[in-house]
Amino acid sequence: MTGPDKKLPSERRSGTVDAFLRKVAATPPPKTMGKRGRLLFGMDATASREPSWDIACQIQGEMFAEAGSLGGLDIQLAYYRGFGDFETTAWLGDTAALAGHMTGVACRGGKTQIARLLTHAIGETERSRVSALVFVGDCMEEDVDELCHLAGRLGLLGVPAFMFHEGGDPVAAKTFKEIARLTQGAYCSFDAGSAGQLRELLRAVAAFAAGGRLALEKYGRRAGGGALRLSHQMGRR
Repeated sequence: MTGPDKKLPSERRSGTVDAFLRKVAATPPPKTMGKRGRLLFGMDATASREPSWDIACQIQGEMFAEAGSLGGLDIQLAYYRGFGDFETTAWLGDTAALAGHMTGVACRGGKTQIARLLTHAIGETERSRVSALVFVGDCMEEDVDELCHLAGRLGLLGVPAFMFHEGGDPVAAKTFKEIARLTQGAYCSFDAGSAGQLRELLRAVAAFAAGGRLALEKYGRRAGGGALRLSHQMGRR
């Protein structure tokens, strides 16, 4: 998956990025009632993702740090791997603590558990408002109808799912797009050569979850690029 058609477009060919950012801009802002934003970060930690895990940890660490400067964000890491292994952390506002959890994870062979992740997201939201769900994965080996049903429930709770798809598996792409649609979130594909664009998009979502559109506009003015285009689009709404 090294051809240019498998990567997120460059700054000059930013149609895919702009489309994703427009979806973020169209997403209803999280209502935290004066509380810090809460972002649930779901990770596929099965063996197929091992080559890109270190890159993902670095990008996500930067995203968490960015969110902290934009209004504050508590993040819970949830990941699945192996034979039915599904793990979650506490809700953490300490970037170093979360990075420590991530770097301590070893990928293991196993099937996807996206239904379990969505069920967990629903339960967490019913206890206390979750601003957004971010998911990073490369495949889907579950019942599509069940996943769509759970995504619909999550959407009714007002939690957008931002689905980041590594690689080009068509079954996963179709399912991830539907989950994003049902939750009023967004879908975007990436590969190992798309680290820069992925970093930009993850930071945009983190800014949104941390402080809503105002925080995202502040980040856009400072960071430029796709985030700046997003803040301009939001200003026209």
